[in-house]
Amino acid sequence: MAEYTFFFNPMSRAQIARWALHEAHADYQPVFVDWDNKPQALLDANPLGKLPTVIHHHGGHDHAVSEAAAVCHYLAEMSAPELLPRQEEKADYFRWLFFAAGPLEAAVTAKAFGFDSGDDRKKQITVGWGSYDKVVDALESWFAGRDYVCGSRFTMADVYVGSHVDWGMQFGTIPARDSLSAYAERVRQREAYQAGKAIDGALIAEMQAAQPA
Repeated sequence: MAEYTFFFNPMSRAQIARWALHEAHADYQPVFVDWDNKPQALLDANPLGKLPTVIHHHGGHDHAVSEAAAVCHYLAEMSAPELLPRQEEKADYFRWLFFAAGPLEAAVTAKAFGFDSGDDRKKQITVGWGSYDKVVDALESWFAGRDYVCGSRFTMADVYVGSHVDWGMQFGTIPARDSLSAYAERVRQREAYQAGKAIDGALIAEMQAAQPA
């Protein structure tokens, strides 16, 4: 049995976890999930049936981990300590890991569905992320003077934050400002990024080819 079972669909946030698995050089068994026929093993591990979900077979026990940010950090803790933050990097690492999981994803999603707090101060306070523009400005400012989340060194936080920026650049949900475009290009050069994307890209092409004309 592989060390990890990886429930995924290539057209989902599971792409983030696959990249993380490859960064960690993890031994994993992928299990494809059909949206209309989710396996019971996935639902047992994660009643919401969300992807990615990873099960770590460790020490005679099975440990289920979901939520892409949590999966990324867990993989670093268990299989890739070199991608964990050093003592002096922890503040930046956790700050931006959770910034991407919270304000960034919420702001981008809300804007995509036609809601943004704009200049309304009361709405900005209520939603908890301020506004879409403020979120993007904060992210742009951070990478204006840094190569990666923690400075000059790539960490597992860059898999998660980098995935959001990379996805946003591709689909236009994050503006292609100079520092963000440069950051996206740096993470795209990672061997593990390219390996994961090659797998998911091939699977997506197969799925699309199989759809009736």
